[in-house]
Amino acid sequence: MSPISCANSRGARVAVAALMLAASAPSVGAFAPAAPSLVGIRTTTTTTNEILPSATTTTSLRAIRRGGGKPRGALRKQPEFVPPMNAEIKHPEIRVNVATKDGKDESLGIMSKDAALIKAKELGGLDLILINANSDPPVCKIVDYSKYRYAQEKKRKEKAKNSKATEVKEVKMSYKIGAHDYDVRLKAASKFIKQGNRVKATVQFRGREVQHDKLGVELLNKLAADMEDLCNMEGKPRREGRFLVTLFTPRAEVVKAINDAKRKKEREKKREKEESLAKRMLAEEAKQSEAKAAMEREADSIGGVLDGLDLGDDEFDDDDDMDASLDELLGSTKVADDLFA
Repeated sequence: MSPISCANSRGARVAVAALMLAASAPSVGAFAPAAPSLVGIRTTTTTTNEILPSATTTTSLRAIRRGGGKPRGALRKQPEFVPPMNAEIKHPEIRVNVATKDGKDESLGIMSKDAALIKAKELGGLDLILINANSDPPVCKIVDYSKYRYAQEKKRKEKAKNSKATEVKEVKMSYKIGAHDYDVRLKAASKFIKQGNRVKATVQFRGREVQHDKLGVELLNKLAADMEDLCNMEGKPRREGRFLVTLFTPRAEVVKAINDAKRKKEREKKREKEESLAKRMLAEEAKQSEAKAAMEREADSIGGVLDGLDLGDDEFDDDDDMDASLDELLGSTKVADDLFA
């Protein structure tokens, strides 16, 4: 056997042994004894456990330094906006209004800031508040700030209570929907539009039905044509996965009719409230007048009884006559005078 073939066979055995050793090596993170080094080759083993802790520690430290994570404590409320007032107003000349007892504003004309402050002091130590800084000249109002703040908060709550956020309602159907089911979807969409909401119409496909998307587009166009007097379609139908989607928005005249109906309802409610208040006041006045009349009748009856009684000086005259008759009967003896003295 030649030396070259012996060397080749020895190298092949070494390579096979190395492959077997690599295949039988333990998993990452487990203890493994050092493998015998091959001929003239150094092997070094690096595990991921030596890197992960430092990487994790570095990441957590970075998150802490930049203030990441969930905030501690309750969320801070936004500071309340306080309008400029009194000495904080920087405009030299302003238009001044003053609040009246009936809740309306009375204009005092254009004057300087110093004159307006003097006027506010004369009216009972009120505040001069900047209402509109963008007008020419700026508009200010003389009013008690606490009452002004209360009125503004009341208006804001009333507006939030009466205003309703626009919602997006959804109507789903298939491209092969029946006539009756289509009428149901049309009725529901029309109802949502008349309430002032936007409507999202969706045509859904299943499996291979996606290839019939043209039929879905025709169905949405038909729905838009049937509701053209109530709403407008926003753009063309668009594809979202297995769905065809489009949006319908109420027309301006529909929104105007909804707002008019809402204002009419508010006026009726206000009128009913005023009528109820007037009825209560009338009932209270009638009750007071009845109580006053009852008191007058009672006083008249008491006066009549007193008038029937004879409380003059006749009783005292009778007493004098009785004394005179006793004197005549007993006489004027010394013993009688000492007894009745």
